[in-house]
Amino acid sequence: MRSNRHTESAPAFRSGIIRWMPLMLCMVLLAANVGAEQRTIQIVSGTYGANCGAPRGNLTREVARHCNGRSSCGYSVPGLDQGSAASACHGDFLAEWHCDNAEFHSAALAPGATLGDTLVLSCVESRGAGK
Repeated sequence: MRSNRHTESAPAFRSGIIRWMPLMLCMVLLAANVGAEQRTIQIVSGTYGANCGAPRGNLTREVARHCNGRSSCGYSVPGLDQGSAASACHGDFLAEWHCDNAEFHSAALAPGATLGDTLVLSCVESRGAGK
C-alpha cells in the first residue's frame, strides 16, 4: 500500500509559505530601503557671534570638518576666544547646510548660548506626526 503522507504534507507546506509570505516581503522591502534614504550633510556656512560683529562664516571649516558626510550631527557652541569681539557679548550661532546638494537648511542658537549648548544638524527625513 502506498503512503499518502507525502501528498498530505504538501498542502500544509504551501499554507505555511502563504502565511509567512507577507512578513518575508515586508522584511525584504525594509532591507532594501535602509540605505535608500540616507542623505548627508554638506556645510555651507558656520558662524559664531555675528550679532557681536564676528564675520559670517568664521566657523565654516570647523563645522564642515565635524559634520560633512554625516546624516546628522551635533555641534557644540565653541569656547570663547578671550581676545575676540564675540567674547565681549553673548554670541549667536548659525549653521547652514545642504542635504546632498538638494534642500537648504539652517539652524541657530540664540545669543546667550553657553559653552556646551548643542546645535543639531540633520538630513534624516522625519516620518513622524505632521509629515
